[in-house]
Amino acid sequence: MIGKVIKYNLKNINTDLIIPARYLIKSDDIYLAQHCMEDLDRDFVEKVKTENYQILVADSNFGCGSSREQAPSAIKASGITCLIAPSFARIFFRNAINIGLPIIEFPSIGKLKTDDILNIHFEEGLMKNISTAEEFQVKKQPSFLQQIISAKGLINFARKQIE
Repeated sequence: MIGKVIKYNLKNINTDLIIPARYLIKSDDIYLAQHCMEDLDRDFVEKVKTENYQILVADSNFGCGSSREQAPSAIKASGITCLIAPSFARIFFRNAINIGLPIIEFPSIGKLKTDDILNIHFEEGLMKNISTAEEFQVKKQPSFLQQIISAKGLINFARKQIE
């Protein structure tokens, strides 16, 4: 996948910053996406659309806090197609995988900046920063997680297994 980076140099971005509880009155992903990250950056959704950002980069422990399943759904529905951080809260990590949102654990986020263009090869664990011509080995997901992501989520993966 090739995508453009939007970066937040913050640790511990929690699920309440990703999708504030006051918007959990509806479960519609499109509605939730309209309010994604607004307490951190009120222009996030507009930036993702107008600047064509697809990759969200943040610092460690991304998605900490509650087990709010709507957090990765809101991010995905906002137009983000990949998350990169040094570490993720475990339940957020699994919730993201379950909806088919790729996650990369990458400790050297200092080498990435907003507007960089990345070419990510998930199967090989290779990330190329087209903007700087740097290449990085990244932690590959186990093949069963890659299969879930490729199927666009756990439900689709399970359906294919049953068929």
